[in-house]
Amino acid sequence: MNRVFAWLYSQFSDRDDAQTDGGAVPTESTRFSVSDLRGVVKGDFVRGLVFWLPPALLMGLFVYGAVSWNALISLTDWAGFGSPDYGSLDFEMYGRMVSDGSFISAARNTFVLLVAFTAVSLGVGLVLAILVDQDIRGKNTVRTIYLLPMSLSFVVTAIFWAWMYNPTSGMINVLLRSVGLGFFANDWISDPRTKLAAVIFALMWQFSGYCMVVYLAGLRAIPTEQFEAARIDGASTVRMYRRVIIPQLRASTLSGAIVLMVFALKAFDFLFVMFGDTPGPSADILAVMMFREAFSSTNWAYGSAIATVLFVMALVIIGPYLLFQYRQGEL
Repeated sequence: MNRVFAWLYSQFSDRDDAQTDGGAVPTESTRFSVSDLRGVVKGDFVRGLVFWLPPALLMGLFVYGAVSWNALISLTDWAGFGSPDYGSLDFEMYGRMVSDGSFISAARNTFVLLVAFTAVSLGVGLVLAILVDQDIRGKNTVRTIYLLPMSLSFVVTAIFWAWMYNPTSGMINVLLRSVGLGFFANDWISDPRTKLAAVIFALMWQFSGYCMVVYLAGLRAIPTEQFEAARIDGASTVRMYRRVIIPQLRASTLSGAIVLMVFALKAFDFLFVMFGDTPGPSADILAVMMFREAFSSTNWAYGSAIATVLFVMALVIIGPYLLFQYRQGEL
């Protein structure tokens, strides 16, 4: 392929062998022969077409094509009957969001879930990583135990915590009553005051082990000389981690935060299993509202508009990170 480009460039560039009448005398270095064409056909680009072209076409059709069609539907008023009318496209569905109290509540809950779940999971994961990084007995077992919930799906986690939060036989209330703190017992996933907090705590339980592994990898990458130098300078353990170690974990924090925020946007199946498609204003999120509007109420255009908002939110989260990685030469 490089030889083809070189030949094309030579046809339009200045050459020393140009004739006085304006013509040009091709030389062996500029003449594109059959052997050059054979080399292009046998090149890596052409030979790799059979491997990358089919999945690229499938992804273009079923991923980017579906996303584009969803955005197009959001500009219509399709209510699930007949076919969408593409003749009159407008932003009516997006304007409807501004005055829709359900959308405002779902957007607020999504933002709270995004921030609180990410911050708490990162904090717990950092503490666990620091503890596991110490020379303690059974640290590999502890690491495996905390990482195990990450292997569970949202569906399994939702069923497990629905049982844990049961007001009569749930493990949390049973434990509180057994230690004399029965006045703290509550119907955690029915009380509007604790419903979203219960969701955040359950998701934190599932993903704090992942954050621990991410931070542990960052801690192991820090040279031991820095630990020793800080101790020689008389720094306490808390000050050493606060001033020397934790500032060097910014890359781990950034990568972990991106993954957690993406999972927070994908928490639909967790809430759907626990509450159905009507979790109530105190725990409703955009993903559940999108499903409810599109499939329960057959407001396809409005559901598509909410899906487009979620897609833009994901781009806002992932886009700057990918751009940063690209500028750092890591992509």
